[in-house]
Amino acid sequence: MAERFQLTVNGVESELEASSDTALLYALRNDLGLKGTRFGCGSGQCGACFVLIDGYPAPACDTPLWAAAGKRITTVEGLGKGGELHPLQHAFLTEQAAQCGYCTSGILISAAALLARNPRPTESDVRAALDRNLCRCGSHNRMVRAVLRAAFEIAP
Repeated sequence: MAERFQLTVNGVESELEASSDTALLYALRNDLGLKGTRFGCGSGQCGACFVLIDGYPAPACDTPLWAAAGKRITTVEGLGKGGELHPLQHAFLTEQAAQCGYCTSGILISAAALLARNPRPTESDVRAALDRNLCRCGSHNRMVRAVLRAAFEIAP
């Protein structure tokens, strides 16, 4: 049976009609057209589908709509403001931190959560924050450098 859900995604309120156990990932991609959040493992283990829910990284693939309703959701599309890239997005481009790019949106989300709570992280802090995100291309060192570059740009 379909229910109505109020979602605030990237600052925009939307009302969706879906089953309460529908994964947030499917609502974002199929109903709201936000394709940056990727399907990876489907069990919340790889990080490709991470979004911020009230400021904390969470797997959209196994977060049901009922659990996301009424909370602030930020996808990779919502990181930048006013058409400008977020410093993390800019740093990832500068450091060439994405190889295939499949995991990048989830990693950007995890990094954004880290910088929001710790604007001057150490390399160890960055590695710990990205630990839940899998990158099969082996780009982690470039990603760590990009996060540290963004941190310096945000809080020199």
